[in-house]
Amino acid sequence: MKQLFFGLSALSLLLSACTPQPVAIEYGAEACIYCQMTIVDPKHGAEVVSDKGRVYKFDAIECLVNYLEQHSEQPVALTLVNDYWNPGAFLSADTAFFLISRNVPSPMGAFLSACGSKETADAWLAEKGGTLYTYAELRALHQRSGTWVNE
Repeated sequence: MKQLFFGLSALSLLLSACTPQPVAIEYGAEACIYCQMTIVDPKHGAEVVSDKGRVYKFDAIECLVNYLEQHSEQPVALTLVNDYWNPGAFLSADTAFFLISRNVPSPMGAFLSACGSKETADAWLAEKGGTLYTYAELRALHQRSGTWVNE
């Protein structure tokens, strides 16, 4: 019985170690996998976790989108973006709202930021101007135009 317990415990640990999970970005110490710039802005960072648990970190959402377009064959378990209103905190890209506004600069010059609630996004849009997107709309915009044109 004791061996069974230890065997199940070891199996449980092994399985949880393989579960794709986010890893905090060390701002000021890590480089963006796409552009090689140091990741310094906790309002605009992003991260992709592969289905095997490998973590790719980005200094801007636009770097993440560009990277994923160039590596579309790579299986992705998690696509995460920093919440502009809660710096350093990750949001699922699939549920985030994205603002492109010339009044909100981002590290790579796309004026692209994310937030977690529709109410916040609508208020932000009213204050700063620009255009709101879902993640699917944002990716489609970039695939169509190859740029971040919105205004």
